[in-house]
Amino acid sequence: MSKRVAVIGECMLELKGEAFGAMTLGYGGDTFNTAVYLKRCGAAAGIEVSYATALGDDGLSTGLLDRWHDQGIDTRLVQRLPGRMPGLYMIELDGAGERSFHYWRDTAAAKAYFDAPVSPLEAQAADFDALYLSGITLAILPPAGRERLYALMAAMRERGAQVIFDNNFRPRLWPDRSAARAAFDRAFSLATIALVTADDHQALTGLDTLEAALAHARSLPSPELLIKRGASPTLVRSAQAPERWTEAATEAVARVVDTTAAGDAFAGGYLARRLAGADATSAAIFGNRVAARVIQHPGAIIPIETMDDLR
Repeated sequence: MSKRVAVIGECMLELKGEAFGAMTLGYGGDTFNTAVYLKRCGAAAGIEVSYATALGDDGLSTGLLDRWHDQGIDTRLVQRLPGRMPGLYMIELDGAGERSFHYWRDTAAAKAYFDAPVSPLEAQAADFDALYLSGITLAILPPAGRERLYALMAAMRERGAQVIFDNNFRPRLWPDRSAARAAFDRAFSLATIALVTADDHQALTGLDTLEAALAHARSLPSPELLIKRGASPTLVRSAQAPERWTEAATEAVARVVDTTAAGDAFAGGYLARRLAGADATSAAIFGNRVAARVIQHPGAIIPIETMDDLR
């Protein structure tokens, strides 16, 4: 039986190149990257992926929608807001290939997704088997919109849907760490599955050592919990065996080209297998395989033909 997944967040326009020189225009965003990898890895199992966000009524927004359709992403949950535009970020490369990011997103349309009395996601939530969001999703929403999202998470969990929270933490998006911690605590309490990157959790909690952050992460209340530790095995606590931790092996990579979207790819691969009925540990091993493939190619969304054996 097919599964329908709603992914909520922001996909931004991406400028990449040399400032005042040659630039290329692309697109990306953490939850959108996950939506793409979930669709690619889950299509054979009948998993359908819908992306919930807001765009403007401009040509660039239309161009984004066209490209999302090309990726197989359903856009019925997208709002078009007159006079608004997508957010924009620029990747600048120095002589050594190191990247720096510049953002223009304060008035991005995605921030206004819950401004309407009823959003498309709220109106159609009963049609979905799972909801996926990240810490960045929480960060871009104003407080009232965040409360609407919490209510949606609670309602979907109450009726038996999966609610997946990925802890992507970007300090610059929050007024202070305490505000972020309060928001993340709410999300962890409502999620049925939590995906935790250990480094992000340490940055969020402000704990002195990674070991202390790992110990704190193990105590999080989500029934199913995965703790990603870079090249070290992923720690897995499944909802079916909450008293037992297992390890999911990562995959060695001879040459890392670009770590962009490694965590997003893991989430897409993991959820594709988990929603198709695999156990949590084997799904995490597959998620690590997908992440390992992605970091061997430049960019957040790698060519689909490089993933033929994973689809």
